[in-house]
Amino acid sequence: MKRLVTLSLLAAPLALASVAVPAPVAAQANALGQVQQHLRSVSTMTANFTQTDRRGRSMSGQLFLKRPGKIRFQYGNNVPMLVVANGRHLTFVDYQVNQVQSWPIGNSPLSVLLNPNQDLSKFGRVVQNDGQVISVDARDPKRPQFGRITLVFAKVPSAPAGLMLTGWTMLDSQNNRTTVRLSNQRFNVAVADSNFTYRDPRKKG
Repeated sequence: MKRLVTLSLLAAPLALASVAVPAPVAAQANALGQVQQHLRSVSTMTANFTQTDRRGRSMSGQLFLKRPGKIRFQYGNNVPMLVVANGRHLTFVDYQVNQVQSWPIGNSPLSVLLNPNQDLSKFGRVVQNDGQVISVDARDPKRPQFGRITLVFAKVPSAPAGLMLTGWTMLDSQNNRTTVRLSNQRFNVAVADSNFTYRDPRKKG
C-alpha cells in the first residue's frame, strides 16, 4: 500500500515543452513572473513533507532540492522506499522488493520545480492570486493522459521573490489525486550532491 502512495509522485508525467495556453491577462502574467523569479532565485531548498493520496493515506519525510534537476524524497525509517532525481532521471527505489524504476525528468510533473529556466507562460496558468496565495496549474490540455500539477505558493515578503512554496497537488488521467504539503522550508542552504545518489538494491550480475 505504501508503495502505491509513493508511486503516485511519478504517475502523472507532464509534457511541459509542448503546452500552449491562452495569453495571460496582466495580473496573471505578473503572478507567473513572480513565480518564475522565485524558482530562479532558489538554488537549493530543504523541507519536511507530508504526502497524502486520494484515500487519505499519508507518509512523511524530508525533501532535498538542488536546481537544476535534483530532488530527493527521503521517507521515514518505516518506509523502505526512495524517490530521487540526479539531474537526468527521476528514480523510484523500492528496497522492500529490490526494484528500481526510472523516468526522464522531463516526463514528470516535478520538472516544473527542477528546471527554473522554463517559460511558465507556455504551460502554466494562475488559478488563484489573492493577498495570501498564488496557485499555478501546469498541464497539457491536448494530452490529458499526462495529468497536471498545481503548485501553491504563500506570499511571504521575507522569502525569495516574496513567495514560499507550500506544496502541490498532482492529478493523473484517472483522477487519482496526490497532495504534498511542505513545512520548515529553508532556501539556498548547503545541500550535498550525495543526497541525489542511491544504493541500488538489485543483485549484481
